[in-house]
Order: sequence, then C-alpha cells, then structure tokens
Amino acid sequence: MTRASGAGLPAVAILCGRGDFPLLAARSARSAGREVFLVGIRGIAGPEIAAFPHIWLGLGEIGAFLDALRQRAISRLAIIGGMTRPAFTDLRIDFGGLRKVPELARLFLGGDNHLLAGVLGILEQEGLTIVGVQEIAPDLLAPSGTWSKAAPDRQSQDDIALALQYINAASPYDVGQAVIVAGRRIVAVEAAEGTDAMIERVAQLRSDGRLRLAGRTGLLVKAPKRGQDLRIDLPAIGPRTLELATLAGLAGIGLAAGQVLVLDRLQLAAQANAAGLFLLGFDPLRELGFDPLREH
Repeated sequence: MTRASGAGLPAVAILCGRGDFPLLAARSARSAGREVFLVGIRGIAGPEIAAFPHIWLGLGEIGAFLDALRQRAISRLAIIGGMTRPAFTDLRIDFGGLRKVPELARLFLGGDNHLLAGVLGILEQEGLTIVGVQEIAPDLLAPSGTWSKAAPDRQSQDDIALALQYINAASPYDVGQAVIVAGRRIVAVEAAEGTDAMIERVAQLRSDGRLRLAGRTGLLVKAPKRGQDLRIDLPAIGPRTLELATLAGLAGIGLAAGQVLVLDRLQLAAQANAAGLFLLGFDPLRELGFDPLREH
C-alpha cells in the first residue's frame, strides 16, 4: 500500500535521468502535496536531486531499487529525464535482479520502444504503478494554443499537418519525434543524434547554401510517435532548443499540447518573443486524426 501524503495524494518515486526535468517534476509534485522520493542513476542524474529524500543506484541494481521502494511503502513510479540506452553488458545486475536476466537480455534485441515497454512490464510485475508527468506535474507540459506574440500563418499550419503525417508513417520504425518542415517540404528528421543536433544540422545547411530558404521560414514540430507510451519518454524542449531554432532561421515551433515537456514555459515565451518566433501548442487529434495513443 502506498503511503499517502498530507494532502491525500499517493507518494511517488521518480527514477531520475539527465537534465532539469526530474527536479522540476519533484518540486511540482511536492507543491501539490505529494511525498516524493528520488532514485538517481549514477553517472546520469545530477547531484541536485540530493535536495529531496533520495538514493543513488547503478544501472542493473534492480533488487536494491525495489527494496528501497518497498521499505518506504511507495508503489507509484515516474520515469523522467534523459536516458542513454546502455548496452546489455553495461548492466551490473545485483543479486535481487538475477532472475530477470533472461527477460532483460531479450528486451535488448529490439528498438527503444520495445526496450522501454519491456522494462515497464517488469516493474509492473513487481507491483509498481507507472505514472506520467501529466499526473504528478502537469504544469511541465506544453499548453494548448499560441503562447508567444508571433502566431503561425496558414503555411505553418499546413507544415504541421505534413510533419504529423511523417511522424505517423515513421512510428513503426521507432525513430525520433521531431521534424523540421519548410514550405510543405520535410528538410530534416530526428534520429539518434537528438533534436538539438538536428536543428544545428539545418543551420549549417543554410549557412553553407545547401538549403536555400528565404528569410525566417520553416518550423520545428515535436510530437510523440504513434503508439508511444505517454507515461515515459516524452519529447521535450528547453531554452537551447529555441536558441538553435533562432540560429537556424526557423519561424517557430509547434508542439503537441499536453504531450511535450517544456522547461520553464514563461522563459521560453519571453525568449521566443525576443527572437520573433512563434510557439504553438496544437491538438494532434485535430490534425489528420493523429492519435499517439492508438497503435496501427
């Protein structure tokens, strides 16, 4: 049974990856009245998680992880922050996790979605309930509508529809969740390099004259893949994303409302206004009937 907080909300553990989002989610959850316990992955999570009750574990210390949550009577778990997929040989399985070795080995034979879904299945078998950011820190998600002074024009709206067509079609291949579109033309897609490196590539192509676009044009679109488990691995943007979008000469950024993590919404809006970019939270269900929750 999960120990309740003073406000009657169930306690939650946060498995922390890279970046600021784990700590922001912890603060938001605590402000709402939840008891929060952080699990930092050594070499990945930042030292700032020490501001909360916490434990440090290495990859593969499954037994110690489960014991820590059981000792605190916590059964709800959020997984937040950037993770680099390890090799199976990087795992240092502790005694408590030895019985999971064959299952884990099979999971590493597929793509990232396959691996994540399998790990969640293992955790759920152990009695944990996996929760998403939308449950414990909904203020970290992209809002709906335009939240900048600049607004998208009709061309940008058409480009968002094209980007979602691509994300829809590419979802079975388990690739990235970001696309750059300009004038009904897909000019870049995210793969293993990540969103920021993709935007930098577009900036370099424009600088070299290999991508000829007139003025500030094109947009970055971020949305979950079809079939994405929205409890984990959500797309995210932060100040660096806007810096690079400005450098690449983009006109704006379109985000799936309620399905993309946003680092400091007010700061991003101010940053977009200073650069003349638009920030739009769109409804994927209204664009071509795109629904990330529905499998093919």
